[in-house]
Amino acid sequence: MTEPRLTHVDETGAARMVDVSAKAVTAREATAAGRVLVSPEVIDLLRGRGVPKGDAVAVARIAGIAGAKRTPDLVPLCHPIALHGVTVDIDVTDDGVDITATARTADRTGVEMEALTSVAVAGLTMIDMVKAVDPRASITDVRLLRKSGGKSGEWTR
Repeated sequence: MTEPRLTHVDETGAARMVDVSAKAVTAREATAAGRVLVSPEVIDLLRGRGVPKGDAVAVARIAGIAGAKRTPDLVPLCHPIALHGVTVDIDVTDDGVDITATARTADRTGVEMEALTSVAVAGLTMIDMVKAVDPRASITDVRLLRKSGGKSGEWTR
């Protein structure tokens, strides 16, 4: 059995982009989630008349999709891949905003980073939309929930 290693570091310890050219093109999907913790006042605004900047949920959803598409520009060693679908679900709960993003492709490498970036950017956008009302808003629990496709197959948290 081989010892686990960091794939983005070569034998000398230098950062590198992993060569995926020999990998098979397969359907791949990843889902990530996170939360934005906000005040009760923000919850009331999100459920009622809206926040001062506009429809925070709609703006955060679009930002999450845009974030997924820009992942290789934001994460230095991430491969640019053709995204075939990104969905961002936002649920206003009694104590925060739950964000779940799913990214899909048929490519040589996975879409985990795209799903995670989608959640993070949607969360940052939500904070930007509500910061006038709640400067203490914070993002928490950004994590991968599941992935499928490729050589390693299915993984679920």
